[in-house]
Amino acid sequence: MAQSAFKQQLEQGDFLIRNLLGVDPRTGAIAVGDRIRPGQRIQFHLRDATASADDLSTLLTRYRMHCTSTTSPVGALLFSCMGRGESLYEEPNFDSRLFTQHVGQISLSGFFCNGEIGPVGGTTFLHGYTSVFGICRPAE
Repeated sequence: MAQSAFKQQLEQGDFLIRNLLGVDPRTGAIAVGDRIRPGQRIQFHLRDATASADDLSTLLTRYRMHCTSTTSPVGALLFSCMGRGESLYEEPNFDSRLFTQHVGQISLSGFFCNGEIGPVGGTTFLHGYTSVFGICRPAE
């Protein structure tokens, strides 16, 4: 679901992703794991290991390029969906390894969740199938 009704060119990060719960073939009705308002733009997204890896790499690159802090991170937390990890990527430590490649060698801790809290379009939502990083820095 697009988070802005007015933005003309939608891009990565502009959509809140929700699960497709079912389809009624008799009526053509689609059940989605959230409320959809009349007139709201929706788009179907396919999530697989390649798309997920590309998405995370793009977001970490964007963070590295736009981070304006003058202090170095002292550590980070990773909250990752149970639907990710080895079952999605067929290799262990995928998200944490990608994080280290983009952000650097800092202490990283965390755990697997069944729902992660993070922003989309300036608003905080409960997500699924995501990884959320919290990067800790000393006060400037």
